[in-house]
Amino acid sequence: MFESILIVFLALGIDFFFGDPKNKFHPTSWVGSLIACLTTLSKKYCTNFEKLNGIFIILITTTIVFLSIILLEVSIDIIPDVYVSLTVAIITGALLLKLTIAIKGMEKHAMAVVHYLEQDDISSARSNLSMIVKRNTSNLDKNHIVSGVIESISENTVDGITAPLFYFGLFGIPGAFVYRAINTADSMIGYKTNIFKNLGWFAANCDKFANYVPARITGLMMVLSSIILKNNWKKSYEIMIRDGTKTESPNAGYPMAAIAGALNTKFEKIGHYSLGDGDISFSIDQIKSALSIMKVTSILFTVMIVTPSILFLSYLGWWLHA
Repeated sequence: MFESILIVFLALGIDFFFGDPKNKFHPTSWVGSLIACLTTLSKKYCTNFEKLNGIFIILITTTIVFLSIILLEVSIDIIPDVYVSLTVAIITGALLLKLTIAIKGMEKHAMAVVHYLEQDDISSARSNLSMIVKRNTSNLDKNHIVSGVIESISENTVDGITAPLFYFGLFGIPGAFVYRAINTADSMIGYKTNIFKNLGWFAANCDKFANYVPARITGLMMVLSSIILKNNWKKSYEIMIRDGTKTESPNAGYPMAAIAGALNTKFEKIGHYSLGDGDISFSIDQIKSALSIMKVTSILFTVMIVTPSILFLSYLGWWLHA
């Protein structure tokens, strides 16, 4: 119990201070390579076979990830010295959990865009924005670039922080990594394009299911963060409840609407959604405010959701075996 709590707070500390390793050393990159390989092998069949292969991509990837983590945990458990085993388990667990979250990484990408905007280098700002959003950034003006960064921060708070922490609280390191594998697959093939609409349907639906609860809890944590940071928390809650269901994704709208309300602004994608009542003109300071909300939300989520989950499940396990 206390081992898991220590692991999650150590992981947060490591991420806040050190960020991510280079891609070639990052397990998410390895998972992405596996998915890319499986995708290439699966794109030679008819519609029904592609849909079936889409299921196998997720099953194969998550199984390999799950078994790899379990094997590592078993290897640590068999260390004969109990204190050495516990120390190694905590350090390894914290490092592994850190690899499933990206607080500093998101801040680094967002501030890179801010840097180029402050230099009036729109071309480089667009290029850096393209690393964190799915949309075409080649023709975006400064206002839409800032909007894109804030929207990405909103969504990434769930995908890259709170959802992995949520599944760690329920299922430990294997849960966090399986979630990360599903989310990586969705980001690679979960599109409704001619190329991926059959192959990626299962990944997209798994990701929607996995994010359903974390997205809504995260929205509430953002409202609480707005109280702490003295943003407009009442508007944050109001807009989240009113506009959270307006996006095509059943989950993305909640954190986006919460931040739109907190910052007194509006996210608008013509023909798709309009979240918030504020102005559709944005400022660089709003990016920094959104990053602050992301960081405080991460801490609140850990304290108010993850830690109680660990304590409850530990108590439940003790009670069932008593």
